[in-house]
Amino acid sequence: MRHAPSTVGPRRRQVRALSLLRYAAVLAGAVVMLFPFLWTVITSITPEGSLAGGPTLVVENPTLAAYRTLLDTLPMWRIVVNSLWVAIASTLLQLITGSMAAYGFARLPFRGKNVVFALYLATLMVPMQVLVVPLFIEMKALNLQDTYMALLAPSIASAFGVFLLRQAVESVPKELDEAATLDGAGHLRIFVTIIVPLIRPALATVAVFAFMGSWNSFLWPLVVIRSPEFMTLPLGLATLQGQFTTEWDVVMAGSVFSILPIAVVYLLAQRHIIAGVAHTGIK
Repeated sequence: MRHAPSTVGPRRRQVRALSLLRYAAVLAGAVVMLFPFLWTVITSITPEGSLAGGPTLVVENPTLAAYRTLLDTLPMWRIVVNSLWVAIASTLLQLITGSMAAYGFARLPFRGKNVVFALYLATLMVPMQVLVVPLFIEMKALNLQDTYMALLAPSIASAFGVFLLRQAVESVPKELDEAATLDGAGHLRIFVTIIVPLIRPALATVAVFAFMGSWNSFLWPLVVIRSPEFMTLPLGLATLQGQFTTEWDVVMAGSVFSILPIAVVYLLAQRHIIAGVAHTGIK
């Protein structure tokens, strides 16, 4: 009696080949994404590094002279502290205001809720360049220009954060709210003890986006800040580029200073970001 030829072996080989192709594609994508950062680091340790010769991964006589020049040219530690303070404060404010607004839109019934939420989301389509002049006039009228408060004011709330957190709050079963209400809990207690712990992945996602947005902000600090003691990192890096010549190794050293905090924040919150995006996308 003859048996039909088995197809298990070829199928396994086909699955393994597809897996290898996927891993190869992911590895190639990782190399492409990491190459600019690697080139930045290499240029910062290259003596008199220049961009004219194109990218190179080989460094002859690496040196940290660019970092010493950077620290001598700018009050770098004060600038980094300014950027950290503004970014952390902005992130905390967006988490507080965004989570409370999201709870209100998702749980509290009031007339015109959907219309108000739609109008709030419509602000996402307004670019920052359009708002610079009105915001500056407002800061000047309040005598807040050239202060930390001026840096924080436009980022106290985020429409994107409210949208993402509202999706997360709506994914929490309302039966938990009803059970807590039967136990005598009010809205504040429900929000603090039930909602906030269950939307931590979404909060981490909003925190990373808020931190990155504040850390990389250039236009608004350029408009509202005049004193060097309030200078943030993007403004400090802009001063390193001269009108006729630019020391690119020093500029790249400053870029490394600006990239590292963002990379650390993302690596710490990576698991929560993936969970938050996946969770808020489920309907």
